[in-house]
Amino acid sequence: MVPLQAAPRRATLRSADRLDRDRQAAPQVFERLRGMIISLELPPGSPLSRAALAGQFGVSSTPIRDALMRLEEEGLVEVFPQYATVVSRVDVRLAQQAHFLRQAVELEIVRILAMRHDEAFAAELHSIIVRQQQFAKTGDFEKFMAADNEFHAQLYAATDKQDIWSLVRSRSGHIDRLRRLHLPSPGKAQDILRHHKLIAKAIEAGEPEAAQKHLRTHLSGTLSELDQIRSRYPEYLSN
Repeated sequence: MVPLQAAPRRATLRSADRLDRDRQAAPQVFERLRGMIISLELPPGSPLSRAALAGQFGVSSTPIRDALMRLEEEGLVEVFPQYATVVSRVDVRLAQQAHFLRQAVELEIVRILAMRHDEAFAAELHSIIVRQQQFAKTGDFEKFMAADNEFHAQLYAATDKQDIWSLVRSRSGHIDRLRRLHLPSPGKAQDILRHHKLIAKAIEAGEPEAAQKHLRTHLSGTLSELDQIRSRYPEYLSN
């Protein structure tokens, strides 16, 4: 298995990052910058020049301003008026709160799904896991994480809780960056896959307590290794 990469180096936007002119610009800028921050292509401390971003995305300053305001609301950038805008450091307290929110919601979701004993839905989860395994083998981190998010998004969709998934996602920027820092640790990707398999199996077997047990272990893995992550990346964490 090809090892997933450690924290990547700083990235710069390319001409390929120009936007779809048939869609509103600000949401596209927001999603692309957010993705680069979560993946650590733009690590904590990276400066974000509004003028440079406008030129690189091929838009006016207004959508850049709106996107940066949304990122600031999520705590992913810090704006120092008349001085600079930079990618924020990972706030451990906010990461812990996001973990608490997500665990509380998903424990109830997997309980409901397991009580339904829906084998067809479990098969959908297994198909996502198979794709995620392939991405792990090739070391394709972006697709691995996208599949991870797809697995959890499907849990919410199956219980008609898509709006709650959107809320959880908007609060998860700091915990997601911690997970990205933790992922290169030996065996971490395999642990994620193993937990996904156990959750899907418990749902398929109609075992709500087992589903909750495996989900709790799955979601708690990164925070349980917080000291290790802090020792490796002290400059990235705020407290």
